[in-house]
Amino acid sequence: MVFNKNLVIQLVLVCVFTMVSLQAQQDAQYTQYMYNTMSVNPGYAGSRGQLSAAALYRSQWVGLDGAPKTFTLNLHSPIRESNLGYGISIVNDNIGDGTVTETNFEAALSYTIRVSTEGKLSFGLKAGAHLLNLDFNKLRNFDAEPVSTDNIENKFSPNFGLGIYYHDQTFYAGLSAPNLLQTEYFDNGQQDANSVQFLSKERINFYFITGVVLDLNGNLKFKPAILTKMVGGAPLQVDLSASFLFNDKFSFGAAYRLDAAVSGMFGFQISEQLMLGLAYDRETTALGGTQFNDGSFEVFLRYELLKSFQRTVSPRFF
Repeated sequence: MVFNKNLVIQLVLVCVFTMVSLQAQQDAQYTQYMYNTMSVNPGYAGSRGQLSAAALYRSQWVGLDGAPKTFTLNLHSPIRESNLGYGISIVNDNIGDGTVTETNFEAALSYTIRVSTEGKLSFGLKAGAHLLNLDFNKLRNFDAEPVSTDNIENKFSPNFGLGIYYHDQTFYAGLSAPNLLQTEYFDNGQQDANSVQFLSKERINFYFITGVVLDLNGNLKFKPAILTKMVGGAPLQVDLSASFLFNDKFSFGAAYRLDAAVSGMFGFQISEQLMLGLAYDRETTALGGTQFNDGSFEVFLRYELLKSFQRTVSPRFF
């Protein structure tokens, strides 16, 4: 099916401004959240015990002109001979082929205490900067007239967040609020009655994440996991996933996003240092019909710097 580009961009922006009108801007969304915890909880920084770098690319609603695309890059590590860990991350969102672009630069610091023989509890603090660009020249109404308002270029907004994260060898749980400042990005409601009027304000997103690894036999492990996201003015988002790890090399599973999508996931531990992950989403909403898009795709790659004395007997599943 062939789409009119201006019409599709307008549809996407209607969705964006619908969220704006509710004053509930959502953070970036991931299917492979269990491998991307740094992006939602600063307490995770350094928890893997070695330098870990990960990149994730998500293409939403493939085949739909102007659909969102998200790129995430993060790195974290413990600080040697201390209880501290650090992390840095970059998240870039692109909607409408450059109509709206958002970039987040973040730095995290964690402090970990041992609470049992294997259990560790970490407290994390994150500071970040947000840049917003909005090109109104790429928006057109049905009469192909340009929207009459000034573009937004590199609108800077600072933010900070908190997180707490517990883990042992087979279980983890975390609670976080990655962005605590309710930043107002733009407001032209004071302009004349003939201009476009809207208000964008970032609300606090609260995350709860947990999972457990069950050893079914010597070669097969099972991990159910949950991610819950709460934000004022938007429906509760719940992601349920179930993955299997075979021979400490291959992972495969499925996920369900409440009232939104079903997903398939696959991962391969290429070496002790390198892991590849893939995910595919199919919307369960009206937007999920094949006449609208071909689903959403994610590609994930993680590299870890293992020292010679750190060779693992069984790779961490989270």
